[in-house]
Amino acid sequence: MLKIKPLHGFRNFIREQNATFDVQSPSYKWWLLANVMIGTFMAVLDATIVNVGLPKIMASFGVGIDKIEWVLTAYMLALAVMLPTSGWMADRFGYKRVYFFGLFLFTLGSFLCGYSSSEDMLIISRVIQGLGAGALMPVGMAIITREFPPHQRTLALGFWSIASAASVSFGPLIGGYLVDNFSWPLIFDVNVPIGVAGMLATAIIQKEYRSQRKRSFDPVGFISVSIFLPVLLYALTEGNAANNSGGWNSPVILVCFGIAAISLAVFLVTELTIKDPLIDLSLFKGYNFAVSNLVIFIFGIGMFGSTFLLPLYLQNSLGYTAIQAGSVFLPVGIIQGIVAPATGIFSGKINPKIPIIVGALMLAFSFYLNSMLSYMTEHSFIMVTLYLRGISMGLMFSPLTALATIGISNEKMGQASGLINVLRQVGGSFGVALLSTLLTTRVIFHSQVYGESLDQNSQVFKGVMANIGNYLVHTAGSTVSGAAQQGKMLLLSHVNRQAFVQAISDDFLIAAIITLICAIPVFFLKIKKNNKSL
Repeated sequence: MLKIKPLHGFRNFIREQNATFDVQSPSYKWWLLANVMIGTFMAVLDATIVNVGLPKIMASFGVGIDKIEWVLTAYMLALAVMLPTSGWMADRFGYKRVYFFGLFLFTLGSFLCGYSSSEDMLIISRVIQGLGAGALMPVGMAIITREFPPHQRTLALGFWSIASAASVSFGPLIGGYLVDNFSWPLIFDVNVPIGVAGMLATAIIQKEYRSQRKRSFDPVGFISVSIFLPVLLYALTEGNAANNSGGWNSPVILVCFGIAAISLAVFLVTELTIKDPLIDLSLFKGYNFAVSNLVIFIFGIGMFGSTFLLPLYLQNSLGYTAIQAGSVFLPVGIIQGIVAPATGIFSGKINPKIPIIVGALMLAFSFYLNSMLSYMTEHSFIMVTLYLRGISMGLMFSPLTALATIGISNEKMGQASGLINVLRQVGGSFGVALLSTLLTTRVIFHSQVYGESLDQNSQVFKGVMANIGNYLVHTAGSTVSGAAQQGKMLLLSHVNRQAFVQAISDDFLIAAIITLICAIPVFFLKIKKNNKSL
């Protein structure tokens, strides 16, 4: 009995503190918003904090880009698979319980990531993290949209995006500091105390809410979508992998595409025919919801894919340390955190399509500027592109999410918010897979082009090799024969580095084109004049 008393006393303490937060109080929804922002901060933090640690993780485990990208992709895939399921779980078991469970699962996954002894264990632990994040984000968004009236919803979503913005800013910076001064496992361990604090806040602040509508679970839909996403992304990422000699015509790749196609067909047929689908596809009958999600999906491809590239370029090409690479992202979230609430306030007074279109154009322009990167790129030029990125993200998110959820009842808000986050994360997964594959392909292409341009019989080549040889003999103390061999290795290394930079630039140009495309559907969004919810 003595062992139970402390736990019993803790439960009584939680109940007493929980009783101080009255649902009818005007301040309750703001406390709830602050609570949800903790989970959002964690979920987005772990999608950004890892980027600057990838080179060290690659070196630690001795793996290449085609393998280490799964540290990112596994997290986003697990998150995407869990997102639609979390809406059903919240309706069935209660929003507070599911949100608390998501925090617990995310914290557990973070702990396991920090103690991973191999890349495979790290990827599995990232899956656990992603499952927790998949419960946090849509449930948290549904809680906010349910508690705040339409005329305050855009403002609340703007403040909610501050947590995401803070993660974008401080995630890479914190990750860089931990990687440079300690070790990469700490970029995961830092989530544990935040997760514990979030669970405590959830237990104290939140009141339980359950939907009156009870839906049965859709196992066929869950299994089919859980097969479709990982198998399709595996095929996309492994098509040009170094360990896949068959390329896109490899039997394994073709079988994966076939399985993905069958799974997608089973999923669509199931969701359109059963009474209680895992994902309510009838939501897409709403014109704004369908168009907004198309924009969000395209945006996710460009945004998440490009975020994966910049730390690799800064550290592998310009020689930045992890903390230096992380520090360049600091202004992005700060700017987004300032612009997003302001956009939420003014969206009700102007046409909300205007900030979305302006934001998309600015984002595409920032990616276009990044397509001009080289070894001579100055720090100020890189920062200008990131300033533009922070402003554009702040302009886009709040009005786009508000437009997508107009006219959706509270009963379906969990499903709607889950779908919005699903498509953004799936778009991000496709972006990482697509741009990673393109990066590998373009590196090979440019290496061949630059290699073919080296004519060993030309006077220019002979002159360069002679100068390198003289430098190595007189400065590095090499022998004449050794200097000739070292000179060839240095020249080949320079060609490979230049090919990598050019491939990075090509990827950013693709991201700019993809992002520019996402501005086109915005013109077709419908708005209502004098609608306070905007």
